[in-house]
Amino acid sequence: MSRDTDVLVLGGAGVDTIVHVPELPLPYADSYMIDSGIRPRAGQTGDFVALGLSSLGLRTHHLDFLGDDPEGDLVRALHREKGIALTAIPQPAGTKRAVNLVGPDGRRLSLYDTSRARPDDRFPEDTLRTLAATSRHAHVSITQPCADALPLLREAGVTLSTDLHNWDGRNPYHESFAFTADVVFLSAAALPDPEATMRHIVERGRAEVVVATAGAEGAYLLADGELTRIPAVRPPTPVVDSNGAGDAFAAAFLYGRLTGEPPLRCALYGAVAGAHACTVPSTRADAIGREELLARVAREVPAP
Repeated sequence: MSRDTDVLVLGGAGVDTIVHVPELPLPYADSYMIDSGIRPRAGQTGDFVALGLSSLGLRTHHLDFLGDDPEGDLVRALHREKGIALTAIPQPAGTKRAVNLVGPDGRRLSLYDTSRARPDDRFPEDTLRTLAATSRHAHVSITQPCADALPLLREAGVTLSTDLHNWDGRNPYHESFAFTADVVFLSAAALPDPEATMRHIVERGRAEVVVATAGAEGAYLLADGELTRIPAVRPPTPVVDSNGAGDAFAAAFLYGRLTGEPPLRCALYGAVAGAHACTVPSTRADAIGREELLARVAREVPAP
């Protein structure tokens, strides 16, 4: 069977309601007046990775549960507008949603509604097997019920990536993702020793590459046993929201990997895309395109 899809993205579809607040942490008060409005927007981690991959020219298919509700309609509309293939499994509990409090410096605090998933949720095996058989690679979100899909994806022979987000290196929920994927992304924010955690992932699992993003401090890349510090890239315009920067980094890194670039080059792609994402207002779902990415990378690394 031909591999007609470059990347199958599992999970992470949902809606964020964006609230711009005067500062974070937000001091206690009985009420706040939000002059910029309170706006729902389709786009959680899986949506943003799928959008980033598609914007870079990769054939992308997104699989997740969606409810028959206004939030689900927003997610479906985003995929139609951006030309991203979507297979939506009906979810009676409703579409995943969150509230993002965004500070003036672009930092955010996310509040996730965990009531919109059920412990017995499972992707239909026939659907998952068919999509995996036609995909080169699968990027697996850590949302329910993606962990149960990992054995089937591995059996199908696709390479795997995942993003552990703010894993502390100890929470057992993340371990099946961390130790099954070929490429592992995570945030360094909750790690007292990023290198130790990254090497632990490699030693316990099958990862060829581990990347720990560190915001304005750049990222750490572990590949072929060597740890490299990846400097941050200066955003082209002022930072307005950090939401989605890690997803953009992952999408651009995977674009590089799937087009045959070495890990250091992939990490530079990720750094440029992540910096771009920080300049996109939180009420928009947008991603850097291939031509713009390659042009900015060329400026970061001038030809000899």
